[in-house]
Amino acid sequence: MADDLTINPPARLRALISWQANKVNTVSSRLTATRMPLTARADFAVLAALEEYGTVSQADLGRRLGLDRNDINSVVNRLSEGGYIDRGTDPADRRRNIVTLLDAGRDQLEHLQGLTETVQAELAANLTAAEVEQLRALLAKLLQAHPALPG
Repeated sequence: MADDLTINPPARLRALISWQANKVNTVSSRLTATRMPLTARADFAVLAALEEYGTVSQADLGRRLGLDRNDINSVVNRLSEGGYIDRGTDPADRRRNIVTLLDAGRDQLEHLQGLTETVQAELAANLTAAEVEQLRALLAKLLQAHPALPG
């Protein structure tokens, strides 16, 4: 009877790293959605990039984050309207926009960091601190093996 069946993918599927990573991403996305606004992931990425890299062109920011022109423009518009960043014309090349993190953006980044840490703690609740670090290191190693692929 179909009602007695539980979700149990075949062992061959469960053994795939890609399948497991996809399922972890799904769980993470669902946890994130319960804790953060829909736009928070992109906002966090842009604010964190500006904090780390300083003032950059909007195009370079999009490239660093693997976002296309329309997506980065939407995020920059939203953050600019919120008073978190400043977007202005590059004095050296008036065709380019440059983006700068403002103090309110730093505060918002810290707020989003706290929400992100809550999600990460929930996601890794059954892992020890050493296992979390090991997982981070292994995932970083996998990602380093494929640097040409978008993040």
